[in-house]
Amino acid sequence: MEIITGKLIIIAFFILIIHSIETLAYAVRLAGARVRLLASALALFNVMVMVSRLANMMQQPFTGSLADTAPKETALAFVEGQFRIIIGAASIGTILGMLLLPTFMAIFSRAILHLVEERGSVPALLRKGFTLPYIRRAIKHIRRPSLSYIKGIGLRDIPVKLFITNVVITAVYTIGVLSAIYASLLVPEHKTTAIMASGLINGVATILLIVFIDPKISILADDVVNNRGSYTALKKASIIMMMSRLLGTLLAQVLFVPGAYYVSWFSGIIS
Repeated sequence: MEIITGKLIIIAFFILIIHSIETLAYAVRLAGARVRLLASALALFNVMVMVSRLANMMQQPFTGSLADTAPKETALAFVEGQFRIIIGAASIGTILGMLLLPTFMAIFSRAILHLVEERGSVPALLRKGFTLPYIRRAIKHIRRPSLSYIKGIGLRDIPVKLFITNVVITAVYTIGVLSAIYASLLVPEHKTTAIMASGLINGVATILLIVFIDPKISILADDVVNNRGSYTALKKASIIMMMSRLLGTLLAQVLFVPGAYYVSWFSGIIS
């Protein structure tokens, strides 16, 4: 049985899109600070987060089915190979999000202004955005990735604690579901407990993200709007956080199997 299947390609594509969206969420804050409409940008940011979370929930049953259809005699090695491809898709999605940053900063800047014109109606914004004239305008906003975005970023600009925290949180979030499913193969007698642990893992990672990462970037954006900080500093911080997300998806490759063994151990304790 081949490791790479049509179902795996579809799941990997979903993961790629999810991580692209979550990476591009930083572009919303940058766009909001640029047009000085941070509260309206937050509304758009929440829509993006909702879409990525919904897409993540949609792919989970399909990811679980990979373990169900794996050959019994080589299930562990087979599923590990497939899940590492999925984690790789998360890294590619993060890179894609970074490359699309200039384009989506321009698009989001316009989207925020249109959201204000529509008096905060997201459905009206979507109806307008998906009309042919506005799609043509969006195409005109396509920008090439440029090294100028990382020019001037030095080691002194990197907030080490925040950087490492985001790397770890991203890694845990990336492998949460995958490690739980793999753990169900390690301890089939506790497999339901192991799978249900994925919600706890992702929930903790999301809470840590909200508590430790988001407020720091939000304060920088507020400083720009209130003329207490520079837009360049906000852009540097956002790009650094994107880089830490990428490293987090790479770290996920290392933590995937140990995380599964931890989940299996924890499942045995609480069962």
